[in-house]
Amino acid sequence: MNNSLDPRINRLNIDEYPADLTRKVPLDQFGTYEVFTQSKAEQPYQHEGIVHAPNAEMAFIFAKEQFSRRMTCSGLFVVETKNIFVTATTENNINIYHQVSDHSPASGEPEQYEFFHLMKRGKQHQHVGSIEARNAQEALALAKPAFAEEDPVLNVWVIKTQDILFTSEEDAIIWNTLPDKKFRSASAYKASDKIKAFKESQKSVL
Repeated sequence: MNNSLDPRINRLNIDEYPADLTRKVPLDQFGTYEVFTQSKAEQPYQHEGIVHAPNAEMAFIFAKEQFSRRMTCSGLFVVETKNIFVTATTENNINIYHQVSDHSPASGEPEQYEFFHLMKRGKQHQHVGSIEARNAQEALALAKPAFAEEDPVLNVWVIKTQDILFTSEEDAIIWNTLPDKKFRSASAYKASDKIKAFKESQKSVL
């Protein structure tokens, strides 16, 4: 420890070699939640992005503000990233279901799983249906007959339904405050018409 003529400095216990290694303090960061939105009631839910949040309820609020303020939305849900099961991603337009085993573990109680497909690189995963199974791997095997002959499915996400925080029918009112915001578009102000009217008024004054 450094010694100083000032007793206040000595009481600070300043290390003489402050560059010595210490363990890095773990980061206190929020977890990530995947966000899915539905543009219209008859449209499938589609993955939009992620938010960081301390829990699912706050993730839902953050997702609503981030992903539905500037677009119409009829539904939204969030799920913690760690609760999503994913397959590998295929190359050369090979359907991933052709690489799925017909056999799966038989453990667990029957539960419902939601399926999301990636049909083209650069696009987003879309919801395609639900399967009841005893575990995620069995759900994937059971889904194989239904989807193996579809256009190439490049990647699959499988999510246990109970892990998802959905909007309910009672929540639908939150979208009533989100009409098309035409005021965000310059065309809504009809600036050219106003300029033309102003010029015409100036002619009459002159």
